[in-house]
Amino acid sequence: MQNNSMKEILYKLFEHNSLDRKEARDVMSNIASGLYPESQLAAFMTVFLMRPITTQELAGFRDAILERRVNIDLKAYNALDIVGTGGDGKNTFNISTCACFVVAGTGYKVVKHGNYGASSVSGASNVLEMHGVKFSADTDKLRRSLEESNMAYLHAPLFSPALKSVSGVRKSLGVRTFFNMLGPLVNPVMPHSQLLGVYNLKLARAYKYLFEESGQNFTIVNSLDGYDEVSLTSEFKVFSNLSEDIYTPEQFGFKRAQQKALYGGDTPQEAAKIFDMVLSGQAAEEQSNAVLINAAFGLLTLEPSMGVDSAISLARDSLKSGRAKNAFEKFVSLNS
Repeated sequence: MQNNSMKEILYKLFEHNSLDRKEARDVMSNIASGLYPESQLAAFMTVFLMRPITTQELAGFRDAILERRVNIDLKAYNALDIVGTGGDGKNTFNISTCACFVVAGTGYKVVKHGNYGASSVSGASNVLEMHGVKFSADTDKLRRSLEESNMAYLHAPLFSPALKSVSGVRKSLGVRTFFNMLGPLVNPVMPHSQLLGVYNLKLARAYKYLFEESGQNFTIVNSLDGYDEVSLTSEFKVFSNLSEDIYTPEQFGFKRAQQKALYGGDTPQEAAKIFDMVLSGQAAEEQSNAVLINAAFGLLTLEPSMGVDSAISLARDSLKSGRAKNAFEKFVSLNS
C-alpha cells in the first residue's frame, strides 16, 4: 500500500464500505511507519465514531500492531491482564489498575498493558506516573517486578510503534477512537488470561470472537448502563470461555452503587487520591466494592473453579489485610 492511498481508503470508508482483514493490517502498518499526516489520521479515526468497527477490521489492526511489537517474553508466569477499553464517557477512577494490585496481593501474577488517558482524566499510565513510576521496556526489570511485587506494567507506546505514532492525534481529538478498542488486544506479552471491560455488548461479541480464535482464557464484562467494567451501578453481563451470564450486584451481596461515587475527579491528582484511598482501606464502600468485584472476576479468569464468592472473599482479604497496598508499594519501589 502506497503512502497516497489513504485517500482511497477514506473514500472507500466514506461510501459505507468496510476494510477486509488484510487492508486493515496494511493501513495499520503504514500508520506505525508514520506515513500519513495527522489530518488524514484524524479523518480515519473519525470514521469509526460514525459506525461500529467490524471484527475483520479489528483483527487486521491487531495483526499489524502485534507483528511490529517489541516482543517481551513473560509467558512462563501465567500472568493475567486486567484492562478496560476506556471511552465509556464515565470518567471513573482507575478501577482496573487498582484491581490489578488487589490480584497481585493474593499472590497471582499480573502483566498490565496500559496508556495515558485519551478520553478520561486518568489512564493507568497517568496514575502510576503520579506515584513516581518510570516506564521501561527492559525485560529483566519487568521480570524482577513481576517476581517481587507480582505486577509488571507495560506502557503501550514503548512496545507498539502504531500506538506511539497516533498519541498526539488521539489526545487532540479527546474522544473515544478505535484505538481504545485495540489496546486490550495488543498486550505485547500476549498473556493467556485476560479480564476485559467493554462499554457495549456489540463490542463484547467482537472481542469474544477474537479471543476464541486466539485460544485465550478470557472474561469480558459490561455493565448494562454503559461502564467498561463491573461498576455495580446496574446489572452486568459476563462472557467467558465457559458461559454468558447476566448478574445483579445484589446477587453477590453488594449494594447498588451510585454513578457519582465512581467519578474519578477533574484532575489526575484527584484520581490518584481515590486510588490511594482504596488501597489504604479508606475509600467509600462503593469505590472499594467496584475494585473488589473486578479483581474477583480477574481471579476467576485464572481459576474458574474457585467460584465467584470465593474469588470475592480472596480479593477482599487482599485489600483488608494490606497485601494489595504492599504489592503496590513494592511495585513502585522497583519501578521508580
